Parts: sequence; structure tokens; C-alpha cells
Amino acid sequence: MAKCEICEKGQIKGHRISINRSQVSRRANRKWKPNVKKVKIVEDNGNVKSIYVCTRCMRANKITRAI
Repeated sequence: MAKCEICEKGQIKGHRISINRSQVSRRANRKWKPNVKKVKIVEDNGNVKSIYVCTRCMRANKITRAI
């Protein structure tokens, strides 16, 4: 679910690093999730469809929202 259907942006895995006295002491796994919203869009043929879109694509006007 946490994936943009326009640009395919998804989860990123990495480490949360605890810095103690200027050296890396511990690492914990974590995930960064994109800011994805469920919106209704108008397709090229005029059909209305609900998809998951990241807010970056919404601001860049890559979709046409249905009213």
C-alpha cells in the first residue's frame, strides 16, 4: 500500500544510528515510508479511478484529480 502508482516510490530500509561520544555505538533497523494519499483521478479516457499517489506527484501536477 505504501507505494506511489505514478512514480513507483516505495519504502526505503536503512539504519537508525545512535551516536554516543562521537562514535557510532548502536544501529537499529528502520523503514522510511513515502507520504502516500488515496485520491480519485480522471484517466485519459474519462474514467474515474482511485489510486495511491505520493504528495510530490500531486504537487507536480502529474495527475488530474476528479471532483
